[in-house]
Amino acid sequence: MFVVATIWGIHNDQPALDLLTGGFVSVGWDEIGDLRQYKGASKELKEQVSATYSAAKPGAIPVWAGILTRFAFGIAAGDYVISPNKADSTLNFGKITGDYYFDGGAEVHKHRRPVSWLQTGVPRVQFSQSARYEIGSALTLFKVSNHADEFLAFLRDGNTTPTPPPEGGEIIEAGDEPNARRIAEYTRDFVIETLHKGLGPNRFEEFIAALLRAMGYRAAATQYVGDGGVDVIAHRDPLGLEPPIIKVQCKRTINTIGGPDVQKLVGTLAPGGGEVGMFVTLGGFSGDAIRIERIRQELRLVNGAQLVDLILEHYELLDQEWKQLLPMRRVYVVDREVGSA
Repeated sequence: MFVVATIWGIHNDQPALDLLTGGFVSVGWDEIGDLRQYKGASKELKEQVSATYSAAKPGAIPVWAGILTRFAFGIAAGDYVISPNKADSTLNFGKITGDYYFDGGAEVHKHRRPVSWLQTGVPRVQFSQSARYEIGSALTLFKVSNHADEFLAFLRDGNTTPTPPPEGGEIIEAGDEPNARRIAEYTRDFVIETLHKGLGPNRFEEFIAALLRAMGYRAAATQYVGDGGVDVIAHRDPLGLEPPIIKVQCKRTINTIGGPDVQKLVGTLAPGGGEVGMFVTLGGFSGDAIRIERIRQELRLVNGAQLVDLILEHYELLDQEWKQLLPMRRVYVVDREVGSA
């Protein structure tokens, strides 16, 4: 008998939780207590949610109760889970390995399910736009339906098979709406994807120099060939004589940068201080690379998500040629989140 694998998406807004090391996924609403007491008693759970969160909007109560019910009793061992990491715009893929449990000793997110992580730190832009849109659901917990085949193909052989949108546009499930989270994620993906696919390595270096100028630095890309591992030089004073002198390494990749690459940049810095190294990438950094940054005060690592933050913050001061590459404008959008806590 052929069984179709079920994939769940779970958003976690607690950056202090190390889901990967801990081997679990989790949700909030801790005040409800152990959900096993409500198995088969959805009405009682809904009443408890309403009583515990009396200030919540009435429409949020059944949504929250439904999420808790699905998390504790709807997800089965063997189901796949996708956990987006907002900090670096990546996705973590795992498989549920056991039943729901309530970790009373945890500070936050005490409702948990054990997970065996299969692929971590996978760039969002590796998947189709509509797949990313589905994963950007406003709900804390949701079943991945429209693009399950695309994600399963990635888990099976490392490749993606994008699900084509229906004639007329993207796949949008009934009840979905283009709220603030989705529009923000779409914009951030657009920036990363445009820089990754629309620029060559040397043009990417020129863009980083332009961004640094928009931030108030005097910056220029170095000679592309034979640059010694330093792609951009930046400084504050007109002549570039006063410290700190910033040496920038740029990698236009969406993959993870490891410790050896970061250590090469550190090796270009003059002894005795006065120079700062900055490594900029569209992807992320390995644990080894991050540990190097923690012990080297003169080193800064900028991942793709942090780079987008800087671009959005200083966008208005970018040169016109870069604004044409990344056409954006400020708008007000609906900011309604009833499916999270």
